[in-house]
Formats: sequence, C-alpha cells, structure tokens
Amino acid sequence: MPPSDFAQWRPHPWHGLDAGPELPLRVNAYIEITPFDLIKYEVDKATGYLRVDRPQRTSSQPPALYGLIPRTYCGARVAALCLGAERGDGDPLDICVLSERAISRAEIIVPARVVGGIQLLDRGEADDKIVAVLEGDLVWSKAHDLADLPRILVERLQHYFATYKLVPGQDLQIEVREVYGVAHAAKVVRAAVEDYRTRTGPARTSRAAAAEAWHG
Repeated sequence: MPPSDFAQWRPHPWHGLDAGPELPLRVNAYIEITPFDLIKYEVDKATGYLRVDRPQRTSSQPPALYGLIPRTYCGARVAALCLGAERGDGDPLDICVLSERAISRAEIIVPARVVGGIQLLDRGEADDKIVAVLEGDLVWSKAHDLADLPRILVERLQHYFATYKLVPGQDLQIEVREVYGVAHAAKVVRAAVEDYRTRTGPARTSRAAAAEAWHG
C-alpha cells in the first residue's frame, strides 16, 4: 500500500503543491523560467503544464530562477498592500530564487527562504515579485533580508521587471513602486495565502476540490 502522501497523478503546480513548510518565510517555489531561457513560459492554469507565453522581445533575461508560490493568489489583500493598486493581478504570487549554482531546468520545486520583494504596479494591478534564496545555498544562505544582497543584484532584478514587457514605441505600463525587505515580504506572502483561501472557499479543503473551484 503506497504512503498516504504519495500522489498517484501529477499534482497541479498551483493547486496541488504545498505553499511551504513554514509560511510566510520558508516556501516552495515552482520554477517556470530559468536565467537561461529566452522564451517566457508560464503554468497553464487549466492543465498545470508549462505553456509558451511569448518569446522575450529584447535581449533581457531573468537574473534568477522565476516562478510561483503554490496555493497563493494576488487578490484584494495583496492589492491593499500596494499604494495605487485597484486590484491584484489574479495570478499566483511570483517569486525569484537566487542560487549560487546554476540551475538550468524548469518545472522543478525549489525550497526557498524569503528575504524581500519588488512591488510592481502593472496597469492598476498589484504584481509583487518575492525575492528568496535557495534553502541551504552555500553562498546565499547567510542572506536574511534584501539588504544582505549585493546592491547590483537587486538593481538587475528591478531593471528586468521594469522592462521585460517593454515594446518599442509604446508607453511603459509597469512601474516599480517599492523595493522592500523581509518584514513586508512576509505580509505579502500572508496576504496571498489568505487571498487564495478566500478565492477557494472554506468548504474546499482537499486539493482536488480546490482545483475544481478555480477551473470547474
């Protein structure tokens, strides 16, 4: 007889994986894009498989592993933490994970520790990017706050997210509102977890039922 925590079928990355062992600071990151990708991939909300969102228009590449925190949702509580936001972006909470060793494959679960975040306002929507370090990383594990990271690395993250949707000849629609440390990042993660629970509903306790609540 298989153990009780054995998944017979592939869990949906958003609804079927755990958010983390010790929220809000120790989380699981499901990786969609690596620093080596020139294509923007994202989880297909209906199937859970990675789909091609778009080719990167410019030469800009993500400076870190990039993905989502399972069982989170950017709704009203996340929006309330972003001045000027009319709503959350309606997606799972995004996360960047720093690793000293190169990780070149996506569709993996990465244990991560939150150190801060970048607050984006995208056409009226709160679109936070949590910044974390790989759990147990031999270089980055000493970082406990965004201020512990090299300033140039934070600048690269800011620049990437400020320009990754840039289209020549069009006005930039994204604004970096704030770069914040671990204390505010913890509030954002908590808010996203609560937004997910609200969206799912208190009666939806199982993972299968939660997925059904979102996609029918």
